Amino acid sequence: MRKVLTFAAVFEAATGLALLIVPLLVGRLLLGAELTDAIPVARVAGIALIALGVCCWPGSTALCGMLTYGVLATLYLAYLGVNGEWGGPLLWPAVVLHAILTILLARAWFQSRKPD
Repeated sequence: MRKVLTFAAVFEAATGLALLIVPLLVGRLLLGAELTDAIPVARVAGIALIALGVCCWPGSTALCGMLTYGVLATLYLAYLGVNGEWGGPLLWPAVVLHAILTILLARAWFQSRKPD
């Protein structure tokens, strides 16, 4: 069971990394479609797959996966907002919400690491 979970974690994280780096190629190979207008969505999906890989890694937790997602999503969405090429009226509220959730998750993670 552990080997299968490790394989799945590596596979999902690798797919997520590919979506971050070359979303157009991954979209063409997986879906047979061009993702030119959906590059940010593909990259957020890549971030989610990386977080899934983190939480499925043996010895990891769902908290670690969610913290990974929160950090990466916050940074990427903020990058989109600062870059100015992509962004709708809910982009900055989403950045703020992800930042708040990331802070709360980080706090929970640090508290879980303290010895009782």
